Amino acid sequence: MSAEPGSMRLRTILLPLLAVPLAVGGCSVFGMGGSKPGSSEASATPAPGAPWQVVVTGSATPSPVVTFSGSRAPALPPVSFLPYDTECTALSWTVDPVLIPLTVVPVAGGFKVTWPRQYDSDYRITAVKQPLISGSQPNYTWQNIPAPAGCIGTATITGLKKGVPYVIWLDAPNTGYEPDGTRHPYSGRSGVVYPL
Repeated sequence: MSAEPGSMRLRTILLPLLAVPLAVGGCSVFGMGGSKPGSSEASATPAPGAPWQVVVTGSATPSPVVTFSGSRAPALPPVSFLPYDTECTALSWTVDPVLIPLTVVPVAGGFKVTWPRQYDSDYRITAVKQPLISGSQPNYTWQNIPAPAGCIGTATITGLKKGVPYVIWLDAPNTGYEPDGTRHPYSGRSGVVYPL
């Protein structure tokens, strides 16, 4: 007759559980081979050792305190700015990615027009009449303007009729390109304006 499966399983579990303490503790598990009283083997209560040896007596040293002498260096070095032209900062321009902004001031029989310089381009400017004309449109009279030396380009358009609506067109053909190939602003226009 064979052993029942339950007792076999119990034996498989109990045998390792009994073998572990025997392997760890050796014969002392059964009371054999333990230390005898008065022997030099280790005991559960250790004997006190020799006292600490004091080399020098004294008191604890206080923590060091940081002290500064003289004046501290400034947080940032002194800064000086490059000189700039006050003409360039006198006017605030909002440069559209496409159009050059214009300031148009009506004068007798025309306009005084100013704009921010666009790189080293030369310019041409004209005033275009706004009344509707059927059929072919008249040619515009362009006024050529060299690149200004300063930050602001300026031109005066004259010979216009008082009370007639005009739109000012500005063309800057040589403004160049960005590194990605897009063109710098190269044209500008005003709203409808009337000469005095």
